[in-house]
Amino acid sequence: MKLQYQLHIAFTALLLIVLTVTGFAVHSLLLEGLIQDEKRQLEQKGELLVTLLNNEQYRPREQIDYDAFFKEQNLQVFVYDRNRNELLFTTFPLTQSQEFLRKNNKESHVKERFDLGGNTYVTSTMYLFSERSGLELILLTPLTDLEAVQQALLKRLLWIFVIGAIGAIILSYILTRKLVTPLVDLQKQVKRIEHRQFDQLERVQATGEIKDVEQSVYDMATELQRYISSQQMFMQNASHELKTPLMTIQGYAEGIRDHVFSQEEEEKGLELMVEEVSRLKSIINEMILLAKLDSAQATYHPETVAVRDMVERVVEHVLPLAHTKGITVETHISEDVYIWVDKEKLLRALLNITQNGLRHAHTQVNVSAHIEEDTIVIQIQDDGDGIDAEVLPHLFHRFVKGSKGDTGLGLAIAEAIVEQAGGKIEVESLPTKGATFNLFFPQKMLESDKSMVY
Repeated sequence: MKLQYQLHIAFTALLLIVLTVTGFAVHSLLLEGLIQDEKRQLEQKGELLVTLLNNEQYRPREQIDYDAFFKEQNLQVFVYDRNRNELLFTTFPLTQSQEFLRKNNKESHVKERFDLGGNTYVTSTMYLFSERSGLELILLTPLTDLEAVQQALLKRLLWIFVIGAIGAIILSYILTRKLVTPLVDLQKQVKRIEHRQFDQLERVQATGEIKDVEQSVYDMATELQRYISSQQMFMQNASHELKTPLMTIQGYAEGIRDHVFSQEEEEKGLELMVEEVSRLKSIINEMILLAKLDSAQATYHPETVAVRDMVERVVEHVLPLAHTKGITVETHISEDVYIWVDKEKLLRALLNITQNGLRHAHTQVNVSAHIEEDTIVIQIQDDGDGIDAEVLPHLFHRFVKGSKGDTGLGLAIAEAIVEQAGGKIEVESLPTKGATFNLFFPQKMLESDKSMVY
């Protein structure tokens, strides 16, 4: 069953339950309210009648003409002498009067609801002169009259409930449709994502939490499209990078097998084959490392590390290459800069970036680290010719390399390591000032953690 119908049925069922419970509550409370209101009216009428009967014109009380007094009052009454168990006046027939005397003779007072002649009456009793006189004025109203009023009011309430329920159901249908329509449209977009029809995606008009979900789905589709594109590009580049050395190795191997080379050419071919195998091994190892960085988060083991110690290890590794190229490596590291990372992985990232700087630098590579507010900034700068404008936007993509690049995976690995540590990497390049790599990391260490630095 569709969500729209489920919501509609649930709302309608809830509305019917609420109206049913309300109806039962109103039915009982309404009658009780009418009875209480009738009792108050009887008490007010009785007080007025007692006041009139107590006037001087009606004394002595033995000479009161009750028939003349109550003739125009349109009331159902008993004037009862409890001391003598005698009815002085009543508007009821003889049989009901006798039943009244019979029941009252056993009771010390008249009940608020009195059964008489098969009917129930709401009563109000008060003394005519004084309690000692024993003369009681008893006013009665048939309960059937109040029930008739109750039924009339209930019919009106029922019509109100029916009209309100119809209006509520229509409103529920409109609101449910408005709520579900964006979900239906969103489902269509998800189907397009499933079939990778990214060019046919359309934004869904929605509000509230559904808008948040829509935005998340759209962001997911954008990221998925980017990921698929990058994977396709990766496979194309990987096949190209692997095919080139393999073709070289195959060509020399077939030539040596068929003895088409001289002795000197065969020796050079074997050396070249060893170099290409070494290059293949390096590419494969870096591809495996990238795959691990993308999927195996559990292999990440962070610890508190002093950035100065880390940079000194990087300089030790690149020093032979720097001497060979005649390049100096300078460091500017604050004493109190500590970072919470996987030490070996960050060393690999810094080495990749520094070696990249050495390949492009003319005379110098600078490595510095400092703290800006709550962020640790590591900066690696060379004084080379800078990065080509067409390469710069894709610099961290896999197998993207400049004119002096090696495998095209080093910077991609560095970016993956930095992001795995919760940081980010940015690059700036000027044609006359070389390239600057900025690594940003959140400062997560506590003072007590510094004792853990290696």
